[in-house]
Order: sequence, then C-alpha cells, then structure tokens
Amino acid sequence: MDDRIAIRRALVSVYDKTGLVELGQILSSHGVDIVSTGSTAALLAQAGVPVTPVEEVTGFPECLDGRVKTLHPRIHAGILADRRLPSHVAQLTDMDIAPFDLVVSNLYPFTDTVASGADVDVCVEQIDIGGPSMVRAAAKNHPSVAVVTSPTQYAWLIEAVNAGGFTLAERQQLAAQAFIHTAAYDVAVATWMTEVFSGQQSGEGEPRPAALPGWIGQTYTLSHSLRYGENSHQAAALYVAGTVQGQGSLSAADHGIENSVPGEAATSTAALGSGLAGAVQWGGKEMSYNNYTDTEAAYRACHDFAGPTVAIIKHANPCGIAIGSTIAEAHRKAHACDSLSAYGGVVAANREVSKEMALGLKGIFTEVIIAPSYEPEALAVLQKKKNLRILQAGGYVAPVRETKAISGGLLVQEPDRVDAPGDDPANWELKAGPGVDETALRDLAFAWRAVRAVKSNAILLAHDEASVGVGMGQVNRVDSCRLAVERAGDRATGSVAASDAFFPFADGPQILFDAGVIAIVEPGGSIHDEDTITACQQAGVSLYFTGTRHFFH
Repeated sequence: MDDRIAIRRALVSVYDKTGLVELGQILSSHGVDIVSTGSTAALLAQAGVPVTPVEEVTGFPECLDGRVKTLHPRIHAGILADRRLPSHVAQLTDMDIAPFDLVVSNLYPFTDTVASGADVDVCVEQIDIGGPSMVRAAAKNHPSVAVVTSPTQYAWLIEAVNAGGFTLAERQQLAAQAFIHTAAYDVAVATWMTEVFSGQQSGEGEPRPAALPGWIGQTYTLSHSLRYGENSHQAAALYVAGTVQGQGSLSAADHGIENSVPGEAATSTAALGSGLAGAVQWGGKEMSYNNYTDTEAAYRACHDFAGPTVAIIKHANPCGIAIGSTIAEAHRKAHACDSLSAYGGVVAANREVSKEMALGLKGIFTEVIIAPSYEPEALAVLQKKKNLRILQAGGYVAPVRETKAISGGLLVQEPDRVDAPGDDPANWELKAGPGVDETALRDLAFAWRAVRAVKSNAILLAHDEASVGVGMGQVNRVDSCRLAVERAGDRATGSVAASDAFFPFADGPQILFDAGVIAIVEPGGSIHDEDTITACQQAGVSLYFTGTRHFFH
C-alpha cells in the first residue's frame, strides 16, 4: 500500500522568504493550489505565481496589524481534519472546507530581535502566534498533512512533489522537526520573559544571581556522533546549544575553509563556531568524549592568563601550565613540569601557535592541540602527525551557568572565575613571614590562578611563572602536598605554593617547608588557621590569605 499523499493544496506563510518564489513556481507548475498570507502572498503574486489570499478563504480580513490572519476555523479545520476518519471528511464537506495537504511556515525572528537589543515592545511583537499554531496543527495531523519549517527542506519537498507526495514515514520525520522548531522557539521566548519580567527574584522574593533564573530551558541539536564515550562501551555524541539547520561533523570544510591552503584560513577566526563545540578541526582522528572534556579543561586553564600561556592536561588535570615570553617558551616550561605525564595529553595555547612551538611538539605524543590560530608553517609541521587532532577555536568564553545532571534533577551553578576580590594579590592578607619580593609575588599570583585548574584537593608549586609540581585529586591535603613535592623534586626548593582551599592542619604546610617552599597562598578560614600561621612564622615562610576558594570537582 502506497501511503503517499499527493500535494494538491498548500498553506504557505513564511517570514524567511529564502527560495520562496522558486518553491511557489514549482508547486504551481504541479497544479498545487497555494493559499497564503500578507507579504508571502504579495511576493508570490508579484512573481506571477497564482495564489489565494487567506482572507478569501476565511471571509475575514487580516486585522490587528497582522496579529490575526490564519486563526480561523476555515484554516485550522483544513489543517487538523484527520482524513482517515470518515466523520472528519464528512464534516469538511458539510462546512464546505477544503483540506490542506501541506503547510509551509517558519516563524518570526524572535531570537534575532532580542539579540539586536530591541526594546521590550518590539521583542513582544516578534512572538509568533499564528505560525506556531499552524505548524503544531500540521505536525499533530501528520497522517494527513506534511509540514515544512525551513528553506533547507525545500529540496526534499520538491522531490516529494515529483514523487507524488511525502510518505507517512517522511511526514513523521517532518512532524518531529516541526515540534523541535516550535519547542526551541518557545524555550527562547520563555527564557527571555523569565529574565526580563521576573526581576531576578526567587519564588520567596529573595534576590537571586542573574545566572540562576527561576526557570531554565535549553534545547540542543545533534552535531555528530563521537567515536565512543568515557569508555569504549559507552555511546556518545556532541550536541550544540540551540536549533541549527543541517548537521554534520565540524571540520574545516564545513566552515568553508580549504585544508589545502592553511595560510590565511588558519589565522582567521571569522568562520569559527561558538566555543569548543564550534572549533574547526585541521587534522587527526575524530574527537572522543574524553578528548572533548580534557580539551575544555585545557582551553579554560590557558585562558585564565593574559600573557602567552600553554596548559597541558591529562584526565582533566594539568601536567603543566606556564607563561612564557613567547608561546614556544610557554610550551617548553609547561612540558618540563611533568614530561612523563604529558605523554598522550592535550595541549592548549592562548596565542597563535608558532612554527617553533610546533617543532617542540614534534617528538611528543599528543592527543589534541587547540589554539586560536596557527602559523602556516606550524600547521604544516603539525599536520604531519596524522593522529594529532588539531583544533582552532576562538578565545575561551565561560558559560553563563554550569549544569550537572543528578538522579531526578539538575545541579546549576555560576561558573568559577578568577575575578573575585580575593583573586587580586593587592587584596591578599599577609598572615606570616616577611612580605615577598616582586618576583615571588608574581609567582604566587600565577600559582593562585593555575591551581584552580587542578582537581581538588589541589596543591600547585610554581617558579618563574610555571608549574613545577602538582598534587591533585587526593582525598586529603597532606597527600596532595606530598605528591606536588615528589613531582617537583629539586625544583621545589625556592618555589612558591598555592592551595585551592584552606589547610585544616599544619601538617600539609610542614611538607612544603621541608621541601624548600618559600611562600604559600591559600584562602584561609580553617578553625586551625592559627596553627598554620604559627608554623609558617617559625619556618620563616610567607603566608598569604585570599579569602576566596577555588574547588574544582
């Protein structure tokens, strides 16, 4: 049994008129009766396409500045009649209403209007009512009606017209896409109204940060499947925020960039998408789930610094972070922190990758490198490493909020940033020992920013604006101190230390004193702070309190 439904009558009402005239001409050439509204009807008529204005069908003029056009039984009965039911067909006949086989509609540009900075009244006018009503009605009645919501679907529509109509399976796919279209639209409107009209108050009238609205809605669209998830037996995929037209891997070619000519394209960010999810890949294997999580951590870490910085990450923890006079020097210093662990790591740079840095990576097995751009000669060197994933992305932009799914719910928080008063060394409180000189203070400031990239409990030793020993992810701070000192070796002597949270006892600092650490920065706030202060004073080690914590779980 052929379940195609021939397209004899279509309702066409679109804001985005891309390809409209060509579509109208093709539908008309196949004998399709087109009913249309407002500017859509005018454009079709101007192009010589036969079109029936919607008011001729309803017997009622468009009114209220176009707010009411298609909201009429003679339109919606024609869309919603289930022609599998004889009673519905009989009622259409009794009411002299012709059914629609096709609805073509896309919605007012609400999100673009909001993004333009338009005032509230203008934004409200761009909340479509008739369009979503038609789209949802047609999608619900997909056994009888096909619905097309994007000009990117017109080629498919034309194929269907030539084939005698859409099949039921095709109408089902179109219906699903239509509900995605209206769902994303509704989320955008609801999110905007929540932000604009709520006054940022909680249900109890308590002040609430802007990043924590009273309601959260977000839609995501599949970009592409990943090789596998955190482990090889777990399926995984990358989704991007919002509803996008078209899908596929985010390769250089997808962004209109030719791999064969890496020069200008490699130094331009104009074609880049948003964040890591929109990065251009210039070479190497497909990205895996773990590649993405490590790359996100690395890119965030290196963009915490203004100077040329490189971060090397392995399993979401840094093998090394360093600032250099050049990006190549920054890489050398970062790699020297823990060259053993850097094997198979992710390298992130906050500057264009130079040929010198690329040559420094030549003999090091690296999973991913990410940077805002690459010198053509650097890209040529890196592309010779066939398995190295080479990503180009714009500067790191922290998300508005961070989410984590838990059983039965979602945890939401503002992202951690290094912009609190306690993150400025000028606001630190010297609690023990002599004040350090400018060089040591610069290293302490570096260590304090770098330690937030380390999983808690975190201790980071630094010298010459480079990490020299990292203790991470331990269940007590003493073990983190031991690990940082062990990895630093002789480099611990004369270094400074940062702790992401307070020392509960003086035993952790004692390990640092014994290794030759000359200064420590930590948040303070323990009930045993005085023990730590006394120990530092007796050891002649400078101790600074920030009053700010940077746990990273």
